[in-house]
Amino acid sequence: MGRGRVQLKRIENKINRQVTFSKRRMGLLKKAHEISVLCDAEVALIVFSTKGKLYEYSTDSSMGKILERYERYSYADRELILTGSESEGSWCLEYRKLKAKVEDLQRSHRHFMGEDLDSLSFKELHHLEQQLDAALKHIRTRKNQIMFNSIAELQRKEKALLEQNSILEKKIQEKEKEKAMAHQAHWEQQIQPPTSQPYLLTCPLPTLNIGTYHQATRGVEAQEVGAQAHTRTNSLMPAWMLRHINE
Repeated sequence: MGRGRVQLKRIENKINRQVTFSKRRMGLLKKAHEISVLCDAEVALIVFSTKGKLYEYSTDSSMGKILERYERYSYADRELILTGSESEGSWCLEYRKLKAKVEDLQRSHRHFMGEDLDSLSFKELHHLEQQLDAALKHIRTRKNQIMFNSIAELQRKEKALLEQNSILEKKIQEKEKEKAMAHQAHWEQQIQPPTSQPYLLTCPLPTLNIGTYHQATRGVEAQEVGAQAHTRTNSLMPAWMLRHINE
């Protein structure tokens, strides 16, 4: 005999109810995955257990995008109904839409910060890891670009400073060279004799031999004294003796 139709009602046994929830939840997630793959459909599944634990499934698109699309279509349908009037329901719908978006952003932010990861499945964790890797890659690329730009700017400043230093060094060398030339010209002007003389001697000056002159004078005086003495001697000697002396 085949199985009879099971009556749908709440299972009173707590253990049986938990086992049935686990089995049916896995089957429901499996069916959602199958229909998304076979029919190329975007599927979002949200299940809360009796203890408030969240179980969810979504296709390659994130859960937030699917919910946002649902809210957009739901809001468009309701706007068609409420066209021409600003009712309290439209404001409530807008409020719920914004509130859901804020909660989704806050949840994504906590996930990016590494918080509240217990409710994520393996696929969602893998997707989160890929997002973080892409973000880190973008951050590193931007960081390297800023570093390269900074290095290029420093190299440009260094080149400009080296050129300025070279120009200043050339100016200093030119100043020192001009100063040395001016000093040398001033020194040569001081030690160089005048080129024009006011008076040139054409005739040689006589040689004044003062010592020789005095010697000659003394010799003449000695001869004169000797002559006078000879004369005096001759005046005292006889004539025959003088002749004998002269001979």
